[in-house]
Amino acid sequence: MAKMKWYWYWVSTSIIFRLILIYFPNNLNLSSRPEVATPLTSLRRLAEGYWLKQSSISPYSGSMYHGSPLLLAILGPLTVIRFEGQPEHIACSLLFVIADLITAILIRATGQKLHLSYKRSLKSLNVTKLLETSEILSAGDIAALIYLWNPLTIVTCVGMSTSPVENLMIVLSLYGACSRLAPLAAFGWVLASHLSLYPAILIIPVIFLLGYGPDTPPKKLFRQQKSESNGNDLVIQNRFSWRPVVHFILWASFWTVYVLVLCSIYLKQYGGLSEMFKRTHGFILTLEDLSPNIGVLWYFFAEVFDFFRDFFLIVFHVNILFMLLPLAIRLYHRPCFLAFIYIAISSMLKSYPSVGDSALYLALLGWFVYELAEMQFSFFLFCGYVGVTLLSPVMHNLWIWRGTGNANFYYATAMAYACLQIILVVESVSAMLQHDRMLRKQSTT
Repeated sequence: MAKMKWYWYWVSTSIIFRLILIYFPNNLNLSSRPEVATPLTSLRRLAEGYWLKQSSISPYSGSMYHGSPLLLAILGPLTVIRFEGQPEHIACSLLFVIADLITAILIRATGQKLHLSYKRSLKSLNVTKLLETSEILSAGDIAALIYLWNPLTIVTCVGMSTSPVENLMIVLSLYGACSRLAPLAAFGWVLASHLSLYPAILIIPVIFLLGYGPDTPPKKLFRQQKSESNGNDLVIQNRFSWRPVVHFILWASFWTVYVLVLCSIYLKQYGGLSEMFKRTHGFILTLEDLSPNIGVLWYFFAEVFDFFRDFFLIVFHVNILFMLLPLAIRLYHRPCFLAFIYIAISSMLKSYPSVGDSALYLALLGWFVYELAEMQFSFFLFCGYVGVTLLSPVMHNLWIWRGTGNANFYYATAMAYACLQIILVVESVSAMLQHDRMLRKQSTT
């Protein structure tokens, strides 16, 4: 009971802190920061697209709005709501706060399921030492508080970015898959893929979650334990179930058709679905807008010759796909961890990244706080993220406003940020594999 009060105290404090920041003048100008708002997630661009729609003009005319028509239909009316004496877009800001709260609740619920599965696996393997350590605090509580109190999450919420909605859909899909609720998992996965395309790669860990259930140690450990104990209950945990997977595919097909029908109705007079795909997913894949962000692609394609542009577009996008199969083969027994790795990789290599992407995968890292307890360079990574977060606006100011620097100043922080993400992915995978080896060693002794 004391832990519950302590947890909800910090949750309430984080919500109050967000509300206080929302009422600051101009929301601390975070909406103009390239690290927070991208051409895909900027609420100001969405408001412009909604104004064009209200003026009987295609919301995709010009080069302002490139988001989903559904997001435009839901958030667009909120952008024109004004309250006397209140900050601009206050209704949207409150919606983002609610989205962050729901995301944290889902992260906590999913983390609790993973924690229970982790403890059940340790009992099955007779690893009592780790079982005592895992009783200290639930990994779900840790992950939820990391998400709510991460400065990157807070600036994303206050900076009028639509990233909280995208993060909510991703976590909703993982929660539905972890709970084996195929309709909910399909709904979250379809909407997340529709909003930003890259979450489509999460279909692999979602299928593993539906088929195998939450994360478990490697199957050969259970087989070894069965050979020693002549039991049957240990192997049942790792049998793949096709029924929820088939249900997921059917529900994903249904939600996809439903979303496309709604989009076609909304854009009936403005080019239909072909115009939507060209201005949303096509915009992501072709990287038309080279405005600065914390990614590594904008500077590269600003310098590359046009003759090689299509080639390098293919290279960068296929680079993500090349990593999917090897990681899936090696980490199929830990689908939630696999989803974390996929999210981190896509956040690093996507066309228009923002700090909202990092806020999500850093929170999901809390799910594996006990498995990754021996991860190396954790202090270095913490200091690196803090340093990049502080240096990025400084370098941007020196380049854009003071004129005492150039694009290389800002791009250097983006390169450092990418290197930190690479180190995080490599070290976390190494630590998880080392944890599995340790389980194998302790279970045999």
